[in-house]
Amino acid sequence: MRSVALLMLSGAALFAGTPVNVTFYRDVLPILQERCQGCHRPGEVGPMALGVYDETRPWAKAIKQAVLLGKMPPWYADAPPGKFHNDPRLSQQEIAKLAAWADTGAPAGNPKDAPRPLTFLEGWSIDKPDAIFQATAYQIPATGTLEYTYFIVPTGFKEDRWIAQAEVRPGNRAVVHHANVYIREPGSNWLREYPMGKLFVPEERGERVGTGGSSSAGASVREQVIAGFSPGRPAKQVPDGYAMLIPAGSDLVFQLHYTTNGKPSTDVTRIGFVFAKQTPSKRVIRVQASNAGFVIPPGAEDYPVTGSAALGVDAELLNVYPHMHLRGKSMVLSAVYPTGEREEFLRVPHYDFNWQLVYALSQPRILPKGTLLKADATFDNSANNRTNPNPKATVRWGDQSWDEMMVGFFDLAIPVTTDPASVLRTQ
Repeated sequence: MRSVALLMLSGAALFAGTPVNVTFYRDVLPILQERCQGCHRPGEVGPMALGVYDETRPWAKAIKQAVLLGKMPPWYADAPPGKFHNDPRLSQQEIAKLAAWADTGAPAGNPKDAPRPLTFLEGWSIDKPDAIFQATAYQIPATGTLEYTYFIVPTGFKEDRWIAQAEVRPGNRAVVHHANVYIREPGSNWLREYPMGKLFVPEERGERVGTGGSSSAGASVREQVIAGFSPGRPAKQVPDGYAMLIPAGSDLVFQLHYTTNGKPSTDVTRIGFVFAKQTPSKRVIRVQASNAGFVIPPGAEDYPVTGSAALGVDAELLNVYPHMHLRGKSMVLSAVYPTGEREEFLRVPHYDFNWQLVYALSQPRILPKGTLLKADATFDNSANNRTNPNPKATVRWGDQSWDEMMVGFFDLAIPVTTDPASVLRTQ
């Protein structure tokens, strides 16, 4: 309702106290630096750069419309400001300034009023990587359906490495549906029948390969996902004193999913790591509450699917992240404590497959042993869903976007002495 109300008001009179003479250098550029330039700069996901006046001014009216409608910055959690420390939503005053600037001809103002330009590391959104690994070049055809493709590379690490930041960077975002990178520890037999250094599609992709089940703790502890790329998904960074572990002698397994777009192209996907400066007190792992057994009937408008996972140890919850495909409608991620009390961490009433956002809690939650992590989702398989590939289809779990998935991810911190195999228990 706020979006509709905002659109009915003129920019300069949008909110009381809005400066009358809004200029780019004094009023708009600070907002762009804080809220927009992380994505809207060369080489990043934003379709246009918003760094200097000449490249920003042509987009003034589009910026106004996007912020009034709440489309930018993208954010889908139904939660008050402050619940998530990475909440990018603009204040009413910031929205008012951007709208007023567009309504008054998008003036430049005095360049002396501009804040100091931000500096970014070219090619990465994390700090300068200490180690970089990449898959071999993949030739994407003009048309056709492409299965999940894998590439394995040894890390060469002679000792355990603790990772503070990790980022997966596709070379050609236009054709990369998603890319995940897993750690395969020395004791794991996962994909051992396939060669190192060559792209391959597994002949028989069991659930653990095709569903991302290897990103869970427990039975697949030796195949932890460490970072991934999908639209809107940020690089993986953990708080000071926390880190992700790559054991000595591990391999990296790239899982690459490409989509064709009518013309042949090439991609080279990389991952960069920033090492922790000291041994951490907590190890960060990702677990999931999922359900791969659903069957969504044709035309169903609000089909519920629930998944859960029980904790076998005490843990600390840092981030949550919902994942569905084009029929995904809503998801709630929560916990049921051993006392029976339920706490809701995330409610996304209008899920958007195009923005795979991670929601970082402002205050970590302590989850005692026996806590049940829950993901409660709904799917819209009706003709009213404009993104629905086929309302007449019966929909099951599958890799492709016209199939579905239902996963709630939870980033947990555990003491470095805790065996990750004990984190999840059989319910």
